[in-house]
Amino acid sequence: MNKLRHMSIFAHIVESGSITETAATLGLSKSVVSQHLSALENDLGVLLIKRTTRKHTLTDAGRAFYHSCQEINKLTEHAWQQAQESLICPQGKVRITAPNALMDIIIAPAIGELIRKHPLLEPELISCDTPVDLLAENIDIAIRVGSSSMSNIKQRRIGQFRDVLCGSTELLRKSDASQAKYIANHWQGQQIEHRFIDKNGKTVSFEATAHCRANSFYTCLTLLKQGTGIGLIPDFHFYQSAPQLQEVFPDLQLEANPVYALHTYDRYLPAGIKACIEAIEQQLTDCYTVQGY
Repeated sequence: MNKLRHMSIFAHIVESGSITETAATLGLSKSVVSQHLSALENDLGVLLIKRTTRKHTLTDAGRAFYHSCQEINKLTEHAWQQAQESLICPQGKVRITAPNALMDIIIAPAIGELIRKHPLLEPELISCDTPVDLLAENIDIAIRVGSSSMSNIKQRRIGQFRDVLCGSTELLRKSDASQAKYIANHWQGQQIEHRFIDKNGKTVSFEATAHCRANSFYTCLTLLKQGTGIGLIPDFHFYQSAPQLQEVFPDLQLEANPVYALHTYDRYLPAGIKACIEAIEQQLTDCYTVQGY
């Protein structure tokens, strides 16, 4: 490491023309700069600069050696600029995981628009309904419903949505909702309980036993549209599926589900990560505003 430092300072000495100017440019004392030059020459066993009281002159060996040192400084500057640009310009690979229910309406449209604005960005979208280890799976952003209890995870609330208990319009026209089969996603378990709030703020409970369970949101959605039973879906999916689907209790409302963006970056959040989170947050806000909920 000292060798690289010596070489870098040597290149600065050549380019500035003096130890004094180099010291001023690098914010070092003249003695420290001289020590670096002397140490470099001693390590090499070669005289690089002929020094007199009036001027410094490169030796032939020093001139050839300078070109290599100059390249090192150029590479260092280039690497430095690239690292800093990652904090300024959205670019590079970004791995994003999110539940299936959020991917096609929230995540994909937001990231698709972002790619058009920032073509150097290379997102990888991963639909997954089960939480994943961000570090083990090399995930940059995890979009999750509800907060995380892990202390090594940074999280930011970026929006919310409400679930809607619904079924096909035809099913609810023909039968009592309380007698309809319940279609559950695997995370809901077997015994279902929902707590609704009426217009007066009173809590109303609904209980059911899952008749059919699936590990995919879209499987549940297909079953609901086919009239198999009733089940829970996010409000933005419900509004897209109307009038094929209808609310079971139109006068009642479930509590809002908070949506969080999780990542493992500490102080320096890359521009690409920040841009993706902000785009997803905006998409959640836009859906919320358009639907009026």
